[in-house]
Amino acid sequence: MDWQALLSLGLTAGVLLTLISTRLPAHVVLMTALAILSLVGVLTPTEALAGFANPGLITVAAMFAVAAGLHGSGGIDLLVNRFLGKPQSIRGAMLRLFLPVLPLSAFLNNTPVVATMIPAINSWSRKIGIAPSRLLIPLSYAAIVGGTLTMIGTSTNLVVSGQYQSLTGDEAFGVFSITLIGLPVVLVATVFMLLVLPRVLPDRSARKPFANMREFTVEVAVDPHGPLVGLTVEKAGLRDLERLYLVEISRGDSVVTAAPSEETLLAGDRLVFAGETEAVTDLLRINGLTASAGENTLMQQDRAERRLIEVVVSQSCAAVGETIRSSRFHDRYGAVVMALARNGERIEGNLGNIIIKPGDTLLLEARPAFVTRQQYNKDFLVVNDLDKVAPRHEKAGLAWTILLLAVGAAGLNLVSMLDAALIAVGVMMATGCLTISQAEKSLELPVLITIAASFALGAALQKTGVAAALALAIVELSGGRPWLLLVLIYAAVSLLTEVITNNAAAVIMVPLALAITQQAGLDPEPFMFAIMIAASASFATPLGYQTNLMVYGPGSYRFSDFLRAGIPMNIIVGVTTLTVLLLFYPLQYS
Repeated sequence: MDWQALLSLGLTAGVLLTLISTRLPAHVVLMTALAILSLVGVLTPTEALAGFANPGLITVAAMFAVAAGLHGSGGIDLLVNRFLGKPQSIRGAMLRLFLPVLPLSAFLNNTPVVATMIPAINSWSRKIGIAPSRLLIPLSYAAIVGGTLTMIGTSTNLVVSGQYQSLTGDEAFGVFSITLIGLPVVLVATVFMLLVLPRVLPDRSARKPFANMREFTVEVAVDPHGPLVGLTVEKAGLRDLERLYLVEISRGDSVVTAAPSEETLLAGDRLVFAGETEAVTDLLRINGLTASAGENTLMQQDRAERRLIEVVVSQSCAAVGETIRSSRFHDRYGAVVMALARNGERIEGNLGNIIIKPGDTLLLEARPAFVTRQQYNKDFLVVNDLDKVAPRHEKAGLAWTILLLAVGAAGLNLVSMLDAALIAVGVMMATGCLTISQAEKSLELPVLITIAASFALGAALQKTGVAAALALAIVELSGGRPWLLLVLIYAAVSLLTEVITNNAAAVIMVPLALAITQQAGLDPEPFMFAIMIAASASFATPLGYQTNLMVYGPGSYRFSDFLRAGIPMNIIVGVTTLTVLLLFYPLQYS
């Protein structure tokens, strides 16, 4: 090997050791490696930066935005609310959880799916009396295996497809190219999770509602044109809310206190709740409830720009000493008061009649410009943009239609996956399902930079001949047996993805696998599918896959919880994948 090959090999080993042994972000480590390869001349600047223009990377970015549009329109809430219900057992709850998560993860990136589901599962678990720790690992695992159903289900699949296209010059894989392998994996994994996980997952019950929490007084109105009109309080789902309870219903000149479950909701009813901030944001996602402040007609326009903002009233606030209604708060500040807390407690009575005092904490629904204005205004001492935008429920069906049409067009090869994703983003923005702000915030730059920088390392391994040399050694180790080569590659990726990011593990192994198949005269496609599944099927640690890390804290898990549940999952998924590949995919060219 020449010095360039030795440097590439040493740099790859250094990246792996750094990612395993330190907490440095993967995108920082890989960008450092990219810079070194470019500075010393192993790669030209064009080669080093080629990953940033890779179709797979751009498709990942576009799918982040599509997922944001589906979430912002309430499309995911619509699906979740129809499937969760009130199961009677832990296995029933898991099955209800899998019904929306598996199909969602097949067509959306796993990260936004899990991010959306975590608060929903937390609230739902308290309602049905099951600890979140019994459901959040299944949530992550279901999202992971659901992502193996299609090529757009996980960023790893898109990255491997993009690198395969880049290194071989062949066409990228179609949307459903991996489905034949992913479907058996999903079925076997689902059965395994239903049978085994209830026995091994811990029961770490969540804290009691309202324990040491600040309470808000929240007032919302029943939308006259919404789906809640004519339903009872119980059927509308307003009786079993956790961390939030219905105090009274204001109807014209009368007030229904301690509203019974069988009370029928009428158009324009004002509902007064008490609860904490996060519970308030969940309440405002319910289709059929709107802001109830008297003069909020203007706020009902341009819903896409509205968000929740928490402020503390200062001594010099012009509204101090007046009620929320008499102060004409909306006209004065361009914001609607959604909730109020004083000294950490809720205030009795109708929200509009509460007199504002210094130190009151207000939860406002306002446009982003409100935050900018308050930088020069003495009325509020603290401004905390909660970045929670009210879902546009009327766009939910349209968002799903756009997504399904895009998937269908790509699946029928009418357009490429990249074009389908970009068109979907454009149509969502044009129709109001997705705002520019939501699209920008959906782009997870650390993930995208990690993917792009990883391509440089893979290109260096191939260009310098390191991949070919390692491939020859592995071919000799296998004795030329194709099935053993497949098993060795799957095992190597599976081990790597538990200690470094799944995308980094996949990108490092793709050039090696291509070199191996070239040396042995084998078809590279089944090996690419093996890498995709192995890199995604990371269950044994919270470090190997981002969704595992996302549920780690909310579920109050310990590292050992993942080992007990994940190691058998890794084995089951690995055996299923390899069996399907060996049975249905000829490893050698026919």
